[in-house]
Amino acid sequence: MLRQLSQRLPFFYGWVIIAVAFVSMALAVNARTAFSLFFPPILDEFGWERGLTAGAFSFGFLVSAAMSPLMGRVMDRYGVVPVLQAGVFCVSGGLMLAASASQVWHVYLSLGVLVGAGSVCLGYTGHGLFLPAWFVQHRGLAVSIAFAGVGVGSIFLLPGLQTLIERSDWRNACWWLGILVFIVLAPLNLLVRRRPESLGLIPDGKTVDGSPGGVRRSLRIVDPQWAATDWTLARAIRTARFWWLSAALFLGLYAWYSVQVHQTRYLLEIGFDAVTAAWALGLVSLVGIPGGIALGWLSDRVGREQVWYIGCGGFVLTYLLLMALGNTPTPWLLGAMVLAQGLIGYGTTSVSGTIPADIFEGRHYGAIFGTISIASISGGALGPWLTGYIHDKTGSYTLAFWIAIMASLASAVCIWRASPGKIRAVPGRARDTD
Repeated sequence: MLRQLSQRLPFFYGWVIIAVAFVSMALAVNARTAFSLFFPPILDEFGWERGLTAGAFSFGFLVSAAMSPLMGRVMDRYGVVPVLQAGVFCVSGGLMLAASASQVWHVYLSLGVLVGAGSVCLGYTGHGLFLPAWFVQHRGLAVSIAFAGVGVGSIFLLPGLQTLIERSDWRNACWWLGILVFIVLAPLNLLVRRRPESLGLIPDGKTVDGSPGGVRRSLRIVDPQWAATDWTLARAIRTARFWWLSAALFLGLYAWYSVQVHQTRYLLEIGFDAVTAAWALGLVSLVGIPGGIALGWLSDRVGREQVWYIGCGGFVLTYLLLMALGNTPTPWLLGAMVLAQGLIGYGTTSVSGTIPADIFEGRHYGAIFGTISIASISGGALGPWLTGYIHDKTGSYTLAFWIAIMASLASAVCIWRASPGKIRAVPGRARDTD
């Protein structure tokens, strides 16, 4: 049935894949982001140290990092549905188990390991394994639209969760979010396929036999020798580009998740109320929708590196504005911080899945991207823990924020060294040189 439908509507089935990914990102990634909302009431209820509690988020990321190469290999061999459905069971199960937590290891297991690992399967890493295969000409735009689901989900889920936390408690919020993830995503993920070829299609909506469905275009090859290489994981890890790319993603996610986990608590400490802090967290992702889509579209025209630089600059500005808020906690500065983080900083998400594909596209891409994800997820794990640890030791976030600024700047340098544009020129650049 799926094959018949896809061959009748070849161009549109690619966008069905994008739509499913959009919904999955909206729920699963925000289930992980919701840790920022659960964080304050958990601290208040148990009185644990901030670094220890935030470490649950980080520990879950570390476990996810260890399983990422396996996830890529499983998807290469068995398809995308088993990976996505495992993510659904982990996220929903973890959230519902968290509702019964009474000790710190319970939080580490539920909100840390299960929700963290499941959201990696359903989030940027899991979808980054197969989404680029469905599009070439509009790869940056398509992936950024799918990833924009995070913003839509955040504006509906996060303020609602905060209201439920205040009217009931954080345990009920965990329970109902777990149920929602399961009943929506378990059936929806059955529509997804690993590659368009499995349905008789090729990227950009054309059937294999050449019937109408769009014109396939490819990125212009700049380095024929590199592009012609059959990249296996063993070959990839012997290249400098692999390590520059891994370092860029590690540092970029360090900066991103440091602010995401600690932002709500920081805003509460400097004088904002809980509802405002929750709305700020949601609005960051909301304004990230037009920002991410616009920057994804731009990456198809000017190059992936340039958009990564813009995103890193957005996070630098975010941390500078957060420090300014500590001295002058005004609504206009808060709004500026939200815009810097969401509208500009989230530009990194629009190309985080396309840059690795532009460099190492091929039969073994799943294993390569899964291994690269060890670095990115490890950065996302280290950021929240180290930021909390520094606060526990110094009584302030200032030093941690400066470290995150340095990480953002270093990430931009690493992407410059990886240089995906020196392998394949994006369609906009290709037209300039044709």
